[in-house]
Amino acid sequence: MTDAVIDLGELRHGPERDPLPRPPAGRGRRTRAALVALLVLVGLAASTPYPRRAAVTLSASAGADAVVFDDVVFLVEPLGATRQWRLTATRLPDGEPLWRTSLPAEGRYWGVARSGETLLAIGYETGPDGAGTLTVALDPQTGAYRWQQPGRPAVLPDGGILLWSAEDQAVGALRAVDACCGTVRWQASVAAGADLTLRDGDHGVDRVVLVRANGQVEVRDAATGAVLTRANLPAPHGGTPRVLQVVADLLVTVDGAPSVITAYGLDRLDQRWRTPATGATYVSECGVVFCLESASGGRRTIDAATGEPRWEDDHWGWVWPHTDRLLATAQSSAGPGTQELVVLDPPTGKVLAKLGRWEIVRYDADGPLIGVRPHPDGGLLVAELDVRDGTVRVLDVLRDAVGDCRAATGVLLCRRRDADFGLWRLPT
Repeated sequence: MTDAVIDLGELRHGPERDPLPRPPAGRGRRTRAALVALLVLVGLAASTPYPRRAAVTLSASAGADAVVFDDVVFLVEPLGATRQWRLTATRLPDGEPLWRTSLPAEGRYWGVARSGETLLAIGYETGPDGAGTLTVALDPQTGAYRWQQPGRPAVLPDGGILLWSAEDQAVGALRAVDACCGTVRWQASVAAGADLTLRDGDHGVDRVVLVRANGQVEVRDAATGAVLTRANLPAPHGGTPRVLQVVADLLVTVDGAPSVITAYGLDRLDQRWRTPATGATYVSECGVVFCLESASGGRRTIDAATGEPRWEDDHWGWVWPHTDRLLATAQSSAGPGTQELVVLDPPTGKVLAKLGRWEIVRYDADGPLIGVRPHPDGGLLVAELDVRDGTVRVLDVLRDAVGDCRAATGVLLCRRRDADFGLWRLPT
């Protein structure tokens, strides 16, 4: 996929003393022998000092956020008590400063994204010229200013940028622009009270679903702005649906008491199926099934193709697809920081493996994940979580790291004890 907006921060947790993750469940004498061997190895690992990886230190203020793209770290941070912000680029692996520039608008910047050869700083402008979300485009090689426009960005399949603003529901609040120079390709009139939903395809956002105040649903091609279809989708019990989502290739509505879920083909809004779903408030993609969320917690699933009920389990909190498996968090471990992770079989809900308690800091839909948790002796334990195989490979202990981590290929960026950022290279 193309690069997308990355929300940074809000990864906080306290120390805990958890055992190392357990392997997938097995049977028989060989499994018991393997578990004994594993315990011996864990004991040896606990008594063996981990190597201290060379780290690049990035001085940062308390409100700073950072992200890694390829071999460059981008750090966005406030300048003292003012409403001015600065963006700094540092090359890896030696920490060579590349450039530093002040961002043009006063406010609060909260993210950095990239589309091809364009770097995007996303924030909320609070200066004398107005208030609202703002996107500033820069040259990633030099930091040179290119353009700025209201709205938050999403990357299109061809590298263009779709901008929309939740604060300004007026003409021009939804538009697509060229990443190079901000030239408007198309724009749509969005009246007050309208809702906007995007479909993120394999290479970027490819569909825009606009629900107008009168209940009419409009589906557009995100790159060209062409209207693919329009329709009124009445709720089963009258009125308009209270929840409308894009899930995979379907537009899904939830309405009624008890709840009824209706699925429509996204590009033609033709009804595919309708099924009762008592208490459901949200629908998410879980491979060959859809997961239904409710206020009471737990998970129920329905067949994605037919809407027929499949399995349900009250033990799981968040559930999301990874490769041909599901990764789930235990309901009992819900909250910020580390959570108990398990691997499920999508069609049946059967537990395939227990990965232990981790905080995921790098999510790769097709490969291993990176997880961290506090080490009993200080610092962070870092591991590679293989969802497909149901295994955990401990990589390192970072003694100077305290949290607020995010990972890229081969590197891990975390806050240090002194509040600066440290960037560690992960062992292969």
